[in-house]
Amino acid sequence: MDGRRRRAGADAAARWMSASFTATGLLHLVRPAVFDAAVPRALGAPRPWTLLSGAAELVCAAALAAPATRRAGGALSAALLLAVWPANVSMAQRALRSPRASRTRRVVTVVRVPLQVPMVVSALAVARCPR
Repeated sequence: MDGRRRRAGADAAARWMSASFTATGLLHLVRPAVFDAAVPRALGAPRPWTLLSGAAELVCAAALAAPATRRAGGALSAALLLAVWPANVSMAQRALRSPRASRTRRVVTVVRVPLQVPMVVSALAVARCPR
């Protein structure tokens, strides 16, 4: 793929990730209880982790949105996605074990884990794309 097409693809990925991180980051801050269950119990009280991850998503969103910081935003986004992966695995495991979890919750939490792979790959592509 030539440089212009690669840049255009990375720019589109950056815009999509920025919008996604903005939405989920704000949701973490406005409705933290939704995300508290994702925090692995080994980390202790979930609320500080929920709020911290929401703030980190907003930082990534801002970095991805600005062309001058887009490459750094891609690297930060890949790191954040990898950092929260254990929480998503933990949440999926708990949903599968819980007799109270709905079928939809089980499916969503399990499917979300492998879907992070293309997100990490996209974030790394943004980080490597020359300006």
